[in-house]
Amino acid sequence: MVETIYKKDGEKCNCLFVTVGVFFVLFLFVCLFVFVCLFFVRKETSSPSLGKDRADTVIIGGGCVGVSLAYHLAKAGLKDVVLLEKSELTAGSTWHAAGLTTYFHPGINLKKIHAYSIKLYEKLEEETGQPVGFHQPGSIRIASTPTRVDEFKYQMTRAGWHPTEQYLITPEKVQELFPLLNMDKVLAGLYNPGDGHIDPYSLTMALAAGARKYGAQLNYPVQVTNLKSRSDGTWEVETPLGIIQAKRIVNTAGFWARDVGKMIGLQHPLIPVHHQYVVTSTIPEVKALKTELPVIRDLEGSYYLRQERDGLLFGPYESEEKMKLQDSWVTNGVPPVLTFKKQNIKDLAVQDFFLFLRYGIIHAGGMGKYLSDWILEGEPPFDLIEVDPNRYGKWTTTEYTAAKARESYGFNNIVGYPKEKRQPHWFYKPGDETGYKPSFRRTNWFDPVGREYKQVMEKVGVIDLSPFGKFKVKGTDSVKLLDHLFANVVPKVGSTNISHMLTPRGKVYAELTVSQLYPGEFMLVTGSGSELHDLRWIEEKVTRGGYKVEIENVTDEMGVLSVAGPYARQVLQRLTNEDLSDSSFKFLQCRHLKLSNIAVTAIRISYTGELGWELYHRKEDSVPLYNAIMEAGQKEGIDDFGTYALNALRLEKGFRAWGAEMNCDTNPLEAGLEYFVKLNKAADFTGKQALKHIKEKGLKRRLVYLTVETDNVDPEGNESVWHNGKVIGNTTSGCFSYGAQQSLAFAYVPMEVSKVGQKLEVELLGKNYPATIIQEPLVLTEPTRVRLQRKGESPKI
Repeated sequence: MVETIYKKDGEKCNCLFVTVGVFFVLFLFVCLFVFVCLFFVRKETSSPSLGKDRADTVIIGGGCVGVSLAYHLAKAGLKDVVLLEKSELTAGSTWHAAGLTTYFHPGINLKKIHAYSIKLYEKLEEETGQPVGFHQPGSIRIASTPTRVDEFKYQMTRAGWHPTEQYLITPEKVQELFPLLNMDKVLAGLYNPGDGHIDPYSLTMALAAGARKYGAQLNYPVQVTNLKSRSDGTWEVETPLGIIQAKRIVNTAGFWARDVGKMIGLQHPLIPVHHQYVVTSTIPEVKALKTELPVIRDLEGSYYLRQERDGLLFGPYESEEKMKLQDSWVTNGVPPVLTFKKQNIKDLAVQDFFLFLRYGIIHAGGMGKYLSDWILEGEPPFDLIEVDPNRYGKWTTTEYTAAKARESYGFNNIVGYPKEKRQPHWFYKPGDETGYKPSFRRTNWFDPVGREYKQVMEKVGVIDLSPFGKFKVKGTDSVKLLDHLFANVVPKVGSTNISHMLTPRGKVYAELTVSQLYPGEFMLVTGSGSELHDLRWIEEKVTRGGYKVEIENVTDEMGVLSVAGPYARQVLQRLTNEDLSDSSFKFLQCRHLKLSNIAVTAIRISYTGELGWELYHRKEDSVPLYNAIMEAGQKEGIDDFGTYALNALRLEKGFRAWGAEMNCDTNPLEAGLEYFVKLNKAADFTGKQALKHIKEKGLKRRLVYLTVETDNVDPEGNESVWHNGKVIGNTTSGCFSYGAQQSLAFAYVPMEVSKVGQKLEVELLGKNYPATIIQEPLVLTEPTRVRLQRKGESPKI
């Protein structure tokens, strides 16, 4: 008998103990024997055949995700769906997955994916007649430190406005649900009653039966040897059995997805990782139980454990130093090696090529539905940018991807803090408490950020915004294209505006600043995480609309420095002969000029809401330009400021942020973006008709502006908003207002409780804090203050 199932540095772990009857040295024999036998015994028989030479959609890869997509596309009515699998269904990572299913996810929108998957798996056997082996005994995450208890409370604040059940439970309840646990260190549990596990092979076979039932064709063994893009935008899929011409391709090849990507010159940042689990023989204490044990996740021990028949299944997540990558698969390809022709393609833009990979079985159902909806509707059903392959750029080399895979795998069960970042967001000064010290409460950056806030409001500050996505658009149809793309009007030459790209259903796909630098030549700027997300949308519109334009992605070539604060004009004026006065260089104007003999494109705009300019320049000029600005501003006490201060400044001004107040989950009317949406303009921009319908029908909710009476904790976003004992909405972003000396947040609430003065509550770390809807903004922008002063009015600051 083995007493402890997890050890650290040769010592017993003081977290959880389970009595397990297994000799770990037998792991390879037991695990491999069981699963290899099951795989070969249960595999289906199929004769290789293409069946047809044309298809609407060709899916490459017959694992759980590929079959799920085939099922959802066919069920939705899409004809000519063909799946090609080079060996057998489930022959990749699917067949040996542990099959865990959970409603829980620390993110927001992936909860929707998890929830859909579970609801689908519950009814799939009835729909297809195929058993799926779905067990739902629930799952419990164990907190054995006070910090973990805080994390659970933090996660519970995000659970109230989601429909799935989740509870913070006592140690007594944990033991009641899992009587075999040693409870010495257990402080609390996070309990999801609908969680459990499913047999991946049976699930895939049921999805395959459903896919065939609705008309999809699943062909195997058929190996894809090459992909060719045709001039009409369609694809040729080459196989040893012939060629299929397809409207679109979906790469669901799992381990082999990198090889499929290489066929068209795409380098997918994917790295195979070792993961193993132990399946025990019969354990008398388990066999004697009357009900199935819930799945346990010991977060400090970093493992999961569930019941497997009369024994247990135990899977650890090793630390970054101990986990293993399958390095030979990265360098030499995944066996059996795919044979494909070499393609020398660089900086290509491909049309109708989708990448669909999963982290766990829990994602297969929901992601299949999500991608199916996107394909059929022309837009995603809701925002899911956190798993968008286009969040990666050229910097994801194989070396970087391998290092990041190690880090991410090792972080599988670490504490998830708010505002947890991998790069600096504030500046240290002598006397500050140093180091990265994440916390669920105010921490060592709180006072330094206040100092930076004051720097911008009272003096002048500089921030590096070079990660912005930047595109040049020019050509015969440039104005026509932008008029169709954006809900706002096209700015005049020398002017800039804030514009939004909407989806056909009227959701906010993206927010950009648009500047017309020369007649018919534009610069588009988007956020640092949205570069390829937005560029993909623009290029697709160009291709489908046949617009005669040239689009150049200059993100990597251009740097951006922003100078903001009441003395910003004085500092920059010392570096140029150009007139920067308010009458000569107005708000939302753009101009080419030289600062200290360095060429810049200057836009008078600032996300701080204060007097400021964004200075676009060659990347190699960033350091000399920064040095010149800092030297010129010595008299005014110029200094740096970071993005935490920027966030506080923009929230006080009532500026919305894409990905928080607006995204593919929201429309611009409920987000309070009416000023930027010109429904009366002549162009029939994407989403215009949908917005007219939304406006006629009336809004059900809207974005409101809250002050929150907190103590040592501030809202961040995605917290539950309460009214009369019920959750009625959620925050989208929040922070401490250094100007008002209290917490501030945006939130979506029903129209009936959205008036100024309405009292609400915001849940933070298990406590409801009083909140009040106020008139926005808390602080007027600098251009508005100047305008009111000219009228003789006294603006609020």
